[in-house]
Amino acid sequence: MSIALSTAPSGDLSSGRSPVLAEVVRSGFVEGVHRGSLVVLAADGSVERAWGDPAAPVFPRSSNKPMQASAMLRAGLDLAGERLALAAASHSGETFHLDLVRIMLGEHGLTEDDLQTPPDLPLDPVEAESYLAGGHGRARIAMNCSGKHAAMLAACARNGWDLASYLDPDHPLQVLVREEVESAAGEPVAALGTDGCGAPLMALSLTGLARAFRAFVLARPGTPRRRVADAMRAHPEYVAGTRRPDTWLMREIPGTLSKMGAEAVQAVALPDGRALAFKIDDGATRALGPVLARTLALMGVVDPVLDRIGAVPLLGGPTVVGGIRAAF
Repeated sequence: MSIALSTAPSGDLSSGRSPVLAEVVRSGFVEGVHRGSLVVLAADGSVERAWGDPAAPVFPRSSNKPMQASAMLRAGLDLAGERLALAAASHSGETFHLDLVRIMLGEHGLTEDDLQTPPDLPLDPVEAESYLAGGHGRARIAMNCSGKHAAMLAACARNGWDLASYLDPDHPLQVLVREEVESAAGEPVAALGTDGCGAPLMALSLTGLARAFRAFVLARPGTPRRRVADAMRAHPEYVAGTRRPDTWLMREIPGTLSKMGAEAVQAVALPDGRALAFKIDDGATRALGPVLARTLALMGVVDPVLDRIGAVPLLGGPTVVGGIRAAF
């Protein structure tokens, strides 16, 4: 693996519709496209390349989780290692994920009944099949955000804050989260919504999201941001799962911080402070891998893991007849 500064031409700055970032190619025929916006920051934090409109606000969805976890540490919650990685996770619902969520709850006198995540199946399809085969149904703990919610509840228990209202935007914990999101991104929250897990959701520009990830990898050792980044990078399987691109990328390219979000959002920071963030307009997560792999390649990252992340085959019967490819 090597990382170098790319000298490839800069991307298209579209003033109309978002540019095509990925193409769906079947049997040599382009049968569909995915449009979106993307930004790449240089090591000094300046915008090096941009496609589409990275200044427009988006809901980063779970790409905001590192900031949420940092706010929990600021609230006095003492987490480290796998526990802190799971607090910033969209976990796959593998057994080791669910076991640690239960442990985290129990350590603070909490139970699964305290979670306000919607009952769900494991995010990973393989795990979902196994979970159902084991006779289980949808459960709050199986939802991919249960680690974050367990940590939020633990932070509330630590401070004597109300547990029942921990998802209220005006709750002391969520006020801290908003402060941390705005501070890390270097911009005010553009809109407030509700995420799929029920937690407050704060809109940022893609440029702000990339800045936030850059702030985490460059933070001083021992600070909340650096503690979160270090935990995620040391235990990537707890951030995602054994079959997930975030895990592969953080495991194979040391020092990289990576977190995807629902509706096809992705943010990554390299250890030298360069960063990227993008959003696929139609929310198609199948475009994430090819766009991510291509962007990292343009940034000079050279590693076999990019081929693994970027491979999204299309089948015709049992035969691979095409795939999703980056279009820039």
